[in-house]
Amino acid sequence: MTEAKTEVTTEIKVENKKKEKDQDVLLKEKGDRRLLPHVPDPTGQRTILDRRGKYTDDEDLTTLLREHQLGVRYVSDFPVKVKAEKKGKPVIFTGTCRDISDTGMLLVANDDFDDVKDCKNVHLKFKVPAGSMPEGHEMKFKITGQIVRSVDSQKAVGIEFSQSLPSYLDRHKDRYLLVSASLALAFVAFCVVLMRAESVIYFKYNALLYSYSLIAAAFLLTRYLFGALYQPVPVNPDFTPSVTIVIPCFNEEKWIQKTILSCLDQAYPVDKLKVYVVDDCSTDRSVEKINELIDKLVKSEGQRYDVKDRVKCFVQEKNAGKRAALVRGVENTDTDLVMFVDSDSFLEPDAVRNLVQPFQDPKMGGCAGRCDVANTYTNALTEMQSVRYYIAFRIMKAAEGVFDAVTCLSGPLSCYRRELVMKYKDRWVHQRFLGHKATFGDDRAMTNFILRHHRCTYQDTAVCSTIVPKKHRVFLKQQMRWKRSWLRESLMAGCFMWRKEPYAAINFYIGLIVPIMAPVVVVYNLMYVPLTQHIFPKAFLVGLLLMSLMMSFAQLLLRKSTTWTFGFLFCMYYELILLWQMPIAWVTFWKSTWGTRQTPTDVKAAQKKAAKKKEREEKKEARKEAKRQVKRKEGGDGDDRGKAGTGTDA
Repeated sequence: MTEAKTEVTTEIKVENKKKEKDQDVLLKEKGDRRLLPHVPDPTGQRTILDRRGKYTDDEDLTTLLREHQLGVRYVSDFPVKVKAEKKGKPVIFTGTCRDISDTGMLLVANDDFDDVKDCKNVHLKFKVPAGSMPEGHEMKFKITGQIVRSVDSQKAVGIEFSQSLPSYLDRHKDRYLLVSASLALAFVAFCVVLMRAESVIYFKYNALLYSYSLIAAAFLLTRYLFGALYQPVPVNPDFTPSVTIVIPCFNEEKWIQKTILSCLDQAYPVDKLKVYVVDDCSTDRSVEKINELIDKLVKSEGQRYDVKDRVKCFVQEKNAGKRAALVRGVENTDTDLVMFVDSDSFLEPDAVRNLVQPFQDPKMGGCAGRCDVANTYTNALTEMQSVRYYIAFRIMKAAEGVFDAVTCLSGPLSCYRRELVMKYKDRWVHQRFLGHKATFGDDRAMTNFILRHHRCTYQDTAVCSTIVPKKHRVFLKQQMRWKRSWLRESLMAGCFMWRKEPYAAINFYIGLIVPIMAPVVVVYNLMYVPLTQHIFPKAFLVGLLLMSLMMSFAQLLLRKSTTWTFGFLFCMYYELILLWQMPIAWVTFWKSTWGTRQTPTDVKAAQKKAAKKKEREEKKEARKEAKRQVKRKEGGDGDDRGKAGTGTDA
């Protein structure tokens, strides 16, 4: 019995470890007693952000949001060493931080609680683990504070820091990172320029190869330069156009409630913001989860405004794809702007307020927000993606935003003028390329329609976070899908991008050529030259190293996060694996399967694949059976001949 129990316990532990491994690691914000704490009260009884009336009406919205963010508490569990005074005598004890914000923490005392709660002049020493607070906070702190309250039921005390953690970071970490990362980034850029000067010297020996290296270096350096010059549109508090957020949903029961709440919980006028969820015939409990949340909202917010008018759920009659779901949401609203938000993306409370600002320009047709990774600290793959996402938005997309020529208003968070979406909706839904129906790449396709005659920009202050793949198999399928859509839509955008500003046009065409040629260049430098000329590709490898370091140092400079080292790893991952997806995308652009979720197209493809596999197995088995029949026949003939011979001899 004891052995059986031990085996069962071991199996349970193994299963729990597997479940923990499969779980995404997200920041855990401590819940507010209100379901939507950031929504301004239409009755005027509450301030826009603080139920305690801490802020005055004279303060601008940006300041309110920034100060409110300082008070957001995150559930945590890490040790804290404390030195304090009690009745003039020093007291030393330890505790565990249960939740922490930029302005204070809730500390559970490990020692006698009665001796702790009356202490004064508290000196705290602790290290914030990665993933416990937003990126950039992971470091050791030595900070002072005061006990402002005690929670006897939990044997815990609330401590208010003498200075906010961002102020402490600025004094003890950020300024040094700013200097060191800036110098490192400048040095890497200088080395890249020197290496490209060498390309000019040797240009006559291989004009094609050295032309590519010069163009690629210029493309990358100018992206970083214009990304550094980018400035978001400041908030005009009087500009609040009506907005409808459309969330297409398919089998997203795990995240859909969190997504809807983040879209509703916005510091934006209640009568100007709606949220429409369109379910594309999910086969899980997504619709049930959506209706469950709406009922909860009616109970908690129904007395302040009409919840059912503000948030609605539409269920498609049949699975028609993401584009059809988005169009249905747009057709059922009449607001000035429409925002598209993926069903596994979560908006910051000021995202809507910031994202609408560029539309003060009447020529602006669309705008993209910044997308961060929500599950950064799940594993090495998600940490690599975190760096890639940040650089892709804050540098690459920001550089395009300087010229209002962003070529992809990304699916996790984008905004359009509704009249333009209605204008192009039929062509969008029924888009075909070389005779094949386009099922994915909806964001790039709509961007192309808008960008052809209007401006498209980027707003870095409008932030959302999204769930990224944590398994390599799923990640590679996602990247293959993105490359196919990128290739298709980039070729289509090439027909009109020459009309844009000279830099935007040149940058676009270079950005089209460089990735397509990259596999050829890598094969030439790392295989052909070493094998035929017996030359070690030192210069090429150093160039790759410099490019990867540029990404890492930019992440360190702008994000101040410990994930910066994964920029180097991502570049290596790209060169070894992702780069070789491009040639495959050239010849499989017509495929319509997503690969990362079981859409009807994926189901049909899987069934077709299974049928082919079954057919092959049946043919194989038939061939084996035919061989067995031949052997049996040959064996039988041999026996007959043997018997006949015996009879004759006799």
